[in-house]
Amino acid sequence: MDIEKDNLAINEKYNLTIKEAVKYFNIGEKNLRRLVSDNPNADYILMVGNMILIKRKIFEQFIDETGSI
Repeated sequence: MDIEKDNLAINEKYNLTIKEAVKYFNIGEKNLRRLVSDNPNADYILMVGNMILIKRKIFEQFIDETGSI
């Protein structure tokens, strides 16, 4: 399968950048960055060098189980 990552819809991506996650989950960037910094070992975080990626499906589960952020 030949997929260009830039042409893939956000809801089809496995990992999201912070900016993509902000759009997809409708969470403010400051809140999302704070959530990541407060929980550096969370299962939904993937660090690639200095880049933070959010594992979309795992973060969806986290949000489903969380009452507030």
